[in-house]
Parts: sequence; C-alpha cells; structure tokens
Amino acid sequence: MEKITGIGVSPGIVVGRAFVLDDEHRRIPRRPIAPESVERQIQRLHDAIDASVADLERVRAQAEVDMGRDAAQIFSFHIGMLKDRVMIGSIEEVIRDQLVTAEYAVDHIFGQWADRFRAMPDSAFTTKVNDITDLAGRVLEHLVGEHSTTLDRLDDEVIVVARELTPSQTVGFNRNKVMALATDLGGKTSHTSIVARALNIPAVVGLQNLCAKLTDGVTLIIDGDAGVVIIDPDDETIERYLGQEAERDKIQLSLKELAKLESITTDGVRVEIMGNIEFADEITDVIDYGCSGIGLFRTEFLYLATNTEPTEDVHFDVYRSCIERLGGLPLTIRTMDLGADKSSRSHIENPERNPALGLRSIRYCLQNLPMFKHQIRAILRASALGPVKLMIPLVSSIGEFRQAKHLIHDVMEDLTDAGIPFDPKMPLGVMIEVPSAALLASTFAREVDFFSIGTNDLVQYTLAVDRTNERVADLFNPTHPAVLKLVRDVVRAARRRDVPVSSCGESAGDIEFAALLIGLGVRTLSVTPGSVPSIKRLVRSISMDRCERLAKKAISFDSDTEVSMYVRARLRKEIPEAYDRVGPRAG
Repeated sequence: MEKITGIGVSPGIVVGRAFVLDDEHRRIPRRPIAPESVERQIQRLHDAIDASVADLERVRAQAEVDMGRDAAQIFSFHIGMLKDRVMIGSIEEVIRDQLVTAEYAVDHIFGQWADRFRAMPDSAFTTKVNDITDLAGRVLEHLVGEHSTTLDRLDDEVIVVARELTPSQTVGFNRNKVMALATDLGGKTSHTSIVARALNIPAVVGLQNLCAKLTDGVTLIIDGDAGVVIIDPDDETIERYLGQEAERDKIQLSLKELAKLESITTDGVRVEIMGNIEFADEITDVIDYGCSGIGLFRTEFLYLATNTEPTEDVHFDVYRSCIERLGGLPLTIRTMDLGADKSSRSHIENPERNPALGLRSIRYCLQNLPMFKHQIRAILRASALGPVKLMIPLVSSIGEFRQAKHLIHDVMEDLTDAGIPFDPKMPLGVMIEVPSAALLASTFAREVDFFSIGTNDLVQYTLAVDRTNERVADLFNPTHPAVLKLVRDVVRAARRRDVPVSSCGESAGDIEFAALLIGLGVRTLSVTPGSVPSIKRLVRSISMDRCERLAKKAISFDSDTEVSMYVRARLRKEIPEAYDRVGPRAG
C-alpha cells in the first residue's frame, strides 16, 4: 500500500480499479513535397480544421447538456483557436516555405506553442499545454488517422489515470463508467480540473509520477477532498474510506437542512456567507445552500471562451442573467483578472519573463482602456437591474485605484449623456491581494467602499509560493503568521473608516482558516458553493469570543505549523462535528 499526495480539485471518495491511459503523442515524420503539391496540402489542412471544428461543436453541444452552457464555453475557446488566422497562417507558411506535408506543419506549429507555454514559469501557462495538445491531436486525427481513444470503449467502471487529460477527453468519456480522475500534471485552475468539478467527478491532480507506478486493474482509493491517492490499499483501509464516503453522503444531506437557518454564532454575531462563482449556472447551488449573495464573480471565462474580445453586450447579457437568478441578492463582479497571455495571441509570440509579476489584472486593464471600458459599461448597465458591486483585483498602489475610479466616473458620464440607466452609487472596492495593498490599507480605506481579501494571491505573494505547483504546494499555507498579521492589520484599518471587509479566496472555505478570519474581524466569507454548508455549520457551532481568542493565540506563534496544529487541536476538541468529511481539507 502506498499513499501519494497531490492537489484535490474535485471532492468525493472513490474506490475502484485503475485504467492507465497511455496517449503518447505519435511522432509525425518530416516528409518533403513537390512545389506543385503545396495547394493540395493546404486544402488538406483546411479540410482537417473544418472537420475538427465540427467535432468540437458536437462536443460543446454535449457539454452544454451535461454541465451547462457557461462551463461548455471552454470548447468555444478551442474552436476560436482553430479558426484563428494567425494560427492557420503559420501552418500554411511552414507548408509553403519548407515544402512539407500538412500533418508535419501542424505538428511543428502546435509543438512550438506547447513548448513556449511549457517553458513559462507561471503555472497559469503550463496548465494550458494540454489544451494545445488536444487541438493538435484532433487535427492530426483527420489528416493521418488515429485510433479512437480507448476511453470510448470502457466496459467496466474505472478510475482513469493519465499523465494529463485534455478537457475534451474529460467531457467525452462515458460518465457511467468513469468513477474518478487522477493525473500526474495539472493544477486547480486547469480546464480539466474545472470540467471535473462541473461534472461532479472526484479528481486529484499534480501527482507527479503516479502513472509510472501503475498498471491497469490496480485498486486505488481517490480522495478528492484531501488530494490523496492510495495504491493497492488493504481491506481495512478500503473499509474505512468506504465508510467515510457513506458518512459524507449522509452529512451532505443533513447539512442541506442548514440552508434556511441564519449564519449566526452561538453568541449572536452574524457572519455573512456568500458564494464564489465562475458561471451563472452555479447560482442555483449558491441559493440552495442559503448564501447571502455572490461575493466573487470571476469574469475570466468571458475572455477564455472565445478567441476574440467579448463585446459589451456579451458582458451585459451574462451579468443580467446572474442578477435575474439571484432575485435581489447582491452580485459582486470582479473585473478581468487575466493578462495578455490569456486574452490575445501576441503574448504567445512575445511571452513575459515572469508573468505572475508582469502585465496582468488591473495593470493590463489600464493599458488596454477600450477593452476595460467595455466591461465597466456592461457592469454599470447591469447595476440598474439589481444590487451590484464592482471589485478591482491585484491593486498594488493607490494610484492604480484612482486611475480605475476616474475611468469609471468617465463611463458614468457617458452613460448619463446617452440616457442609459445605472446605479450612480454602485459600491466600488478593491481586492487586497498583495502585501503593498495590505500595508497601505489605511490609505485605501479613505477612498474605497469595501475590501475583499483575496487569500489565494495574498498568500502566494507574501510567501513566494505558487499554490498550483505540486512541488511546493505544501509551503502554501494561509495560516502563516505573516499572512495572519496582514489580515489583522487590514481589518483594523477598515474598521477605523467603517469599511466592510470580506474574504473571497479559496482558503476561506477551510474551516480552520475561516475560524481565524472570523476571529481577526472578517464578517463576510465568500466561498465556493460546495464549501458553504460546512462553513455555515462552523459559524453556528462557535462563539465570536472563542474565535477571537483563537486568533489572538494563533497569531503569537512563530510558524504556520504551530498555528495549524493549535487551531486544529482546539476546534477538534470544542466542535468535533465540524470535522465530518465535508468540504476542503475536512477529515
């Protein structure tokens, strides 16, 4: 029996047999062609691309049925990439200049793109390599023929294990046969991880060398909550995990009963629980779990879903849909939190040396004002339909915020002149995600309407740790004393100006960190829909006084290990029911 720890990206526990997917990229030989054959090869290229686009249209249609229109937009991004004139032109150029077959040119160009992404230090790039590989494989299948993937011919229920899975593979397999996923590569933000969560399939990624350890038929335990895979477990371990999963199902049902109950501590203090979403379809779960609204609507997929910039009307239609579904509950929209790497082709040809510290988020928006204005106009128009807040990400200086605020006021004037309604008092806030913003919180508090602490990036930039990198994932710990002190100081600065503070990072869904946030003075927690029940139960099981004493003691320790051990020990003793196997890091 061997236990391997990776990154849990889709919750649940499964015991089953491994199916090791060996999809080695076939080698395409370099075959020369006569000059008079160039046009024939180019026609073959276009035929193969057209056929691949048709394939993807069918996959997208099926994905809409299985997991909703918004999540299926991943494949719109793929379709847009195949239709991109720069991409097609590069392949045609190789055919003409080098006098080679269409399949070699496709393999060569897609390989170059994959190598560029793979070589970039930011995991946001490296996790997209499998998307490029997926597209190349589709085109090559129509050019030279490929055997159909063995995933299409599964006879029994299996746990699919692979070096890496493409999103279309994840959507395309028989969901009645695939019980869980485990991959050597990948991170929380990869398309495959998002698809796995949307399909409710337990998944663990970032396992490094799991494939090399396995053959078909080996018994595995997949624990998507803890991010653990156990190879060839003994009977006692299997029985224990099966019992945990059965108990987990019971707990999920019982926790739904909390949905209609208020989120109030045992000593009467209200803690608002809101939802983090990426797609409008997720609002149904948010409402079912009894959230107070949406504390973070990520808008990145509006840009990733297509190869062209989304129009103002595309933005507006999505925001309107969210507002209608919320039925009067507030919607907090984060402006685009991507860089040139995700919204244009130019960055692929001219990559930044360190994109995590480069032109991204508000920096990118302020250098691309027409694009930024489209989103701001759409958000303001939507604000006339229901309660909307606008949130600026990755602000590192007061100057950036003032620039953004000035632009927003300009857009307001334009809308007023055009007679287009909007909420002139729409709250405008910033995300506290970098240490400079946390240290200048008192300055920001004089000018903003609210703060939202983005723990994902705040931990990453404070500790210099990429949370999606499986090699250093153990160093990513939001309970590090440095992070706790920054949170404490932000809350203190906000209170002096009566500025509301929420936390919307993934870590807010962890019961231990949530207890510390509450104790440090955060009164609104925005978490993923699946984490809502366990966080609401935590709030209703503990007093504010206890949380404050817990945080005061925790912040006095020297290391994150001491903090984690202390908080876990105290919570396990005082509210053991909070450690039932539900939600991130439970158990």
